[in-house]
Amino acid sequence: MYRIEQERKTVEQMIRLYCRRKEGNRELCPQCSELLEYAYARLSRCPFGEGKTTCRLCTVHCYKPEMKKRMREVMRYAGPRMLLYHPIAAFRHLWREYVH
Repeated sequence: MYRIEQERKTVEQMIRLYCRRKEGNRELCPQCSELLEYAYARLSRCPFGEGKTTCRLCTVHCYKPEMKKRMREVMRYAGPRMLLYHPIAAFRHLWREYVH
């Protein structure tokens, strides 16, 4: 479960970064909390388990269109900023994309 747990942490960091910096909230707003819970549920049911790639490269798209749109917005904002705020998580995530 190491891989899934790392993905959970990275997604949470990205959503929190987006909510705090882009939306200006101290705590997760209801929409970001909903997105985080949805992402956790998707990761817990990932058919690839520990052998999963990053979701962007996955052949199975398990997000509903609306949630996929919201997650894409979060990733576009938080992705580049992860190098500043969470550099180890960012490099780990990038490494997984290029190793697979």
